[in-house]
Amino acid sequence: MVQISIIMGSESDRAIADRAVSVLEKTNYTYEVVVISAHRNPDDLDAYIKKSDALVYVTIAGLSAALPGVVASKTKKPVIGIPVSAKLGGLDALLSIAQMPPGVPVASVGVDNGANGAHLAVRILDLVTGK
Repeated sequence: MVQISIIMGSESDRAIADRAVSVLEKTNYTYEVVVISAHRNPDDLDAYIKKSDALVYVTIAGLSAALPGVVASKTKKPVIGIPVSAKLGGLDALLSIAQMPPGVPVASVGVDNGANGAHLAVRILDLVTGK
């Protein structure tokens, strides 16, 4: 069972995912890293979320940063968005992640802050598991 799923919208987000992985490697939580674009592969993303047993999703997205909101619209599990500084210093992605409609909550961490995305996922799971 994978407890934390890290979903990147593009392979170009790998460095940010690696920062999250470096945090998760120091825990006993299981994780996986996948690349699935909400824009280019919507059917693949839908199928992945339906079959995933992850307890928390950490999503990494830049530009319009649709990935976190799309994931949150398909699950009741916690979704953490990590905005990427692809354009406008990441402000566009940060605002896209923070401005979700009612009933589609997404937590956001700082721009390019993969480590904090992982730390937040760990804190959520610590609450669930009583650690």
